[in-house]
Amino acid sequence: MRYEYLISKLSKGLSYPLPGKASHLSMSPEPVDLRRFESEIPKTHNRSAVLILFYPEEGEAFFPLIKRPIYEGVHSGQIALPGGKYEEVDGDLSKTALRESNEEVGIDTSKVELLGKLTDLFIPTSNFLVSPYLGITSEKPEFVPEQKEVHRILLTSFKRLQSPEILKRKELLIGNKFKLDTPYFELDGETVWGATAMILGELLQIVKNADQ
Repeated sequence: MRYEYLISKLSKGLSYPLPGKASHLSMSPEPVDLRRFESEIPKTHNRSAVLILFYPEEGEAFFPLIKRPIYEGVHSGQIALPGGKYEEVDGDLSKTALRESNEEVGIDTSKVELLGKLTDLFIPTSNFLVSPYLGITSEKPEFVPEQKEVHRILLTSFKRLQSPEILKRKELLIGNKFKLDTPYFELDGETVWGATAMILGELLQIVKNADQ
C-alpha cells in the first residue's frame, strides 16, 4: 500500500473504537490463554511499550520487525516489534516506545510523529502489559541493530502484511512441554506469532475499518 494512502487510512481508522479483543482473538494461539483478557490483571505486572513505525520506500509503506537472539527466556528467538520495559525516567509509555526503538534499532525519534495507540495486550508468560504505539516518519531510518537485543531486522511492507497467502496456521511445540494450534504471519522466512501477530492483527483491522 502506498505510504500516503496508508497514513490517511490509519488516521481515519483510529477515529473509530479500537477492535481490541476481537482482533486479538483472531490471531491468538489455541487453546486461548484467557488470562490475556481478564478485566483485572496481576497487580505485580510490568509495563512495556512497542512501536509500529511506518516509513516510505519507493512510495510504499514499510515498518521494521526484529528477531530476538537466542537467550534464556520465554521470548527467545521470537519476532517482535521494537520496544521494551517502561522506566521511570520515561514518564510516559509513548516515550518508552520511542526510547527503546532508538536503543534497539537506531531510530531517530526526533523525526517520528505518533499517530495514536492500539489496544493494550497482556502477556501472561512474561507478566507484561504491552502498549503498542503507531508512528510515522517521512524518510527511511538508518537502522542499526543493537547486537545484544536484536539478531536481525526485518523490513516489512504493509502490502505484504495484507497478503492472504502469508496468513497461515501450524502446531507449535512450546518448551518441549505443550502444543499450541497457532495462527501466524510468514514474513521473510520467519514465523510471526503470539503477541506480535495479535498486535498486527488489530492493525490490519483498523485499516479495514477505515473503509466503513
